[in-house]
Amino acid sequence: STFGNGRVPRMDLAGHCDSCQSKGIKVILSIGGGAGSYSLASSEDARIVATYLWNNFLGGHSSTRPLGDAVLDGIDFDIEGGTNQHWDDLAKYLSGYSKKGKKVYLTAAPQCPFPDAMLGEALKTGLFDYVWVQFYNNPPCQYSSADIGNLENAWKEWINDIPATKIFLGLPASPQAAGSGFVSVADLTSKVLPIIKGSTKY
Repeated sequence: STFGNGRVPRMDLAGHCDSCQSKGIKVILSIGGGAGSYSLASSEDARIVATYLWNNFLGGHSSTRPLGDAVLDGIDFDIEGGTNQHWDDLAKYLSGYSKKGKKVYLTAAPQCPFPDAMLGEALKTGLFDYVWVQFYNNPPCQYSSADIGNLENAWKEWINDIPATKIFLGLPASPQAAGSGFVSVADLTSKVLPIIKGSTKY
């Protein structure tokens, strides 16, 4: 790490990322989240953001790479604020960098109401490799011990209508990790997994 004396703070995680990647573990940078201020104003803005991500975190080159020489495997779209505009453009531009050698993996973490209010159009592009659907904090599509139907119906919509390689069932690890939607291990193994494991995208 370097910082101070007028130097731009820099953290070199190259060795850490290499260790994971050498074991086949993909290292993905997540953008967005539940806090902060972000949006894309136009397709050109999406291109500029894609170029920045490519040069600073993926396979490009920049003198200001925050993680040093580490080359991450892709970008995760956790878009929970701003607008729903131009995320499809960002996905197209990032995916285009896969033609320069190393594949750029695209993942997303949408909310379970279908289609996702922020990423609905982007997810239709078929460019996302993995989609981690958040089946919590949304009573109309999350698990309830009284009725598993909401989760089951939402799951079917996601696996049938989103052209992703894999769809993941995103759940909180504990009751304190989310406002609602926690599933006990017993209910997960006896009620939820038997319903979703039959999908080729699971």
